[in-house]
Amino acid sequence: MIFRLGLTGSIGMGKSTTGKMFVERGHPLWDADEAVHRLYSKGGAAVQRVSEAFPAALNDGAIDRAALKAALAADPDGFSRLETIVHPLVAADRKAFIARAENDGARIAVLDIPLLFETGAEKQLDGVAVVSTDAKTQKARVLARPGMTAETFEMILSRQMPDAEKRVRADWVIPSDTLESARRAVDAICSEILEGQNA
Repeated sequence: MIFRLGLTGSIGMGKSTTGKMFVERGHPLWDADEAVHRLYSKGGAAVQRVSEAFPAALNDGAIDRAALKAALAADPDGFSRLETIVHPLVAADRKAFIARAENDGARIAVLDIPLLFETGAEKQLDGVAVVSTDAKTQKARVLARPGMTAETFEMILSRQMPDAEKRVRADWVIPSDTLESARRAVDAICSEILEGQNA
């Protein structure tokens, strides 16, 4: 039986880098953001329904994320309408990925879900690892990104569950202060899961 490991963490915590560490150890990774990107691309499963709800977001047969963002900003109920359309499609994509990974003989499927606890996704998983570092390091990393402002950073944070709460709810915490500390934590988690499967 494959172990469904949720991987999450607030913006700037090093989640993407940590996800790659699991892949390096041979564990397939599903990325929620990439799944949404596929669903919004030409021929993607979300294009028709999202464009019906937000006509201005359609551009050359695909959903233009910048135009969608603008449409959502002007529509107070837009976000919940969008989630009603997209969440089931993302869940189906995730389910298909897990089935493929299991078919391929994988023992751990890593599911990178930014708003994991916020959307209640942990109920469908076997365990959750949270990537975390101190607030000062987090802020410095995020503000170093091109086009990022302190206001945008605060706005994103306000939509995410506080890091302290995520740490309490997680089965494992991966400290991302250094690459080495993250690698050690990833190795320990993989060993623990695989040993549990062999028990």
